[in-house]
Amino acid sequence: MSRLLIISNRLPVSVERRKSGLHFKGSVGGVATGLGSYHDTHESLWIGWADVPGRLDSIERERISTELRDQHQCVPVFLTADDVRSFYHGFSNKTLWPLFHQFTQYAEFDSGTWAAYERANRKFRDAVLEVAEPGDIIWVQDYQLMLLPQMLRERLPDAGIGFFLHIPFPTVEVFRMLPQRREILEGLLGADLIGFHTYDYARYFLGTARRLAGTEDQGGRIMVDGREVLVDAFPMGIDFDRYAKGIDTPGAKREAARVRERTQGRKVILSVDRLDYSKGIPDRLRAFAAFLERHPEWRDKVKLIAVAVPSRTRVEHYKALKREVDELVGSINGAYSTIDWTPVRYLYRGLPFNTLMGMYAVADVALVTPLRDGMNLIAKEYVAAHAGREGVLVLSEMAGAARELSEAVQVNPFDLDAMVDAIHQSLTMPAEEQLQRNEAMVRRLKRYTVQRWAEDFLSSLEAVRGRQTELKARLLDTPTRTRMLEQFSGARARLLVLDYDGTLTAFAENPEAARPDESLVAILRKLSDDPRTEVVVVSGRDRHTLDEWFADLPIDLVAEHGVWVRSSGEDWLTIEPMNDEWKARIRPVLEAFTDRTPGSFVEEKDFSLVWHHRKVDRKLAEARVGELKETLVSLVGDFDLAVSEGNRVIEVRAAGVNKGRAAYRWMCREDLDFVLFAGDDRTDEDVYEVAPEGAWTVKVGLGPTRAAYSVRHPRELRELLERMVDGSG
Repeated sequence: MSRLLIISNRLPVSVERRKSGLHFKGSVGGVATGLGSYHDTHESLWIGWADVPGRLDSIERERISTELRDQHQCVPVFLTADDVRSFYHGFSNKTLWPLFHQFTQYAEFDSGTWAAYERANRKFRDAVLEVAEPGDIIWVQDYQLMLLPQMLRERLPDAGIGFFLHIPFPTVEVFRMLPQRREILEGLLGADLIGFHTYDYARYFLGTARRLAGTEDQGGRIMVDGREVLVDAFPMGIDFDRYAKGIDTPGAKREAARVRERTQGRKVILSVDRLDYSKGIPDRLRAFAAFLERHPEWRDKVKLIAVAVPSRTRVEHYKALKREVDELVGSINGAYSTIDWTPVRYLYRGLPFNTLMGMYAVADVALVTPLRDGMNLIAKEYVAAHAGREGVLVLSEMAGAARELSEAVQVNPFDLDAMVDAIHQSLTMPAEEQLQRNEAMVRRLKRYTVQRWAEDFLSSLEAVRGRQTELKARLLDTPTRTRMLEQFSGARARLLVLDYDGTLTAFAENPEAARPDESLVAILRKLSDDPRTEVVVVSGRDRHTLDEWFADLPIDLVAEHGVWVRSSGEDWLTIEPMNDEWKARIRPVLEAFTDRTPGSFVEEKDFSLVWHHRKVDRKLAEARVGELKETLVSLVGDFDLAVSEGNRVIEVRAAGVNKGRAAYRWMCREDLDFVLFAGDDRTDEDVYEVAPEGAWTVKVGLGPTRAAYSVRHPRELRELLERMVDGSG
């Protein structure tokens, strides 16, 4: 079984400096808690920052490295004070964190912190390279290391690399604000599998990759330099048993008893968060104050325990947030406290596990209302702790966990009135309803634990790698290319049938920009000047365009995907009698869709109509394509027409007319001893199907195909044709 390398900003083990020396203990929170249980039970090595206070000498570094490796299967990365200031507190948490949570007003853009981010990612890369072995699976975690997948890909091109983002991914409009957006995007695309907590985040990433990097996806699969990359959603779970059983441990029971004694039978609402502006703590406190104001009958009957774990205390926005929270707590307690009742008990500190479990046990309501959150495991922990017990989860719609925990009382955290109503609903909910809601959520959390989450991610990564291997096996490798060239060189009668757009030349945003360059014209001329070689260019373009581009070359042409054919020096012919009377019925339909779809346009050819949507937003195009095809199918039967889908086009033409039928007139020659057909999209599959036995069929681009071989890019096919011209082999 392959060894797993987990790479995250922090290790699951923290190192403290005490009077007695260095002390090692488990970290709490975030990725460390979530993945820690998986790491403990599998063959894995965890690489991350050893956050040790103060300057370390060489002896201390060696001791830390040895202890972490031998006792905890961890490899430390040592960062300088400047790295921590500029990489972690700077670019990671002053630029990426607010931007990805869509708090754009807090995002700072500083070229100096960006340089530190690059430098730190290289340090992590070097740490991985020191321990990586052939066959290792590399799993990179979170926003601090988004350059790392590509950095590793450059040095370990055959490695299996996964990346998981534990925070939201923003919309393209927000992401494009980032000056280093292309570098970040390219860094992520170095992975084989890119995972997110929700489908929404995955969809935002795919849209961003398409808009900013020009990638196309099919079912979340995109091609990057001939390598398939899968983008998918994996909602992170928790170690369910740890929380379901933790509530009954002696330590948790003692803490629960202490809390019950202090709350004196009152209802308890629990709020636990890191002190971060994305968590909506001030909004939550204002909602609780409004609840007490509007429902005076609950005064002295309910207590809010608000736990805020210190976070990024050196960042100015967090300092301001702490002041705001302190003032709000003081204001609420000042307005509503009595001699024996204080409405808010505010704890500004982290909590040991038993203390947290005791509070979960006592809490009648968990108020988890972030303004924006990648997942939020606190919500899941509370539900697990209340398996078979009463208790109500009030959950923000803006948390990733809301997609799974649909039985929670869900609320818009920006809506004060809705927040007040949710608090009231949760406090007055019948016990039977509480149990029913919790039971449904518990069943889900039991099934999809953090172990299952990790296994699903790694299984998907393995599947992607397997698919990549299959695609590579079809790639035209050097030995196969040599055999082809040798066969070409020795052949007496050769036929080359070559698609144009996407095959001989790359696609262009504007179809007119794909005019053949001098190099391509020279290749086609030299090939066709040899009397043993017949060259046929097959295209979806109209015959007038092909005449303009290729009239001076001694080659044969096929236009409109097979409607028109022309042998060199002869006139254009249709492969069967054609009429265009149907256009008057179909054209208005295409024009109506064009009016509703910015960026699309209709191209009219002699005997076909084409709706182009290359410039249309991907999601809008997908919706329109389905609707248009459904509309056209209901019309074309009256005219014996076919609707075909090509690369970002929908074409309507006579049924039975296709590239394969047109190409057969050349392929049926019995004297041929070398045949090559090359194409790139679905319209070319018809030709692969009719190609004679022994023919060389090549698809430009990877993906499902009937072709026997593939090349990654048009330039690779051009290079192959150049070698044919040179007589190589």
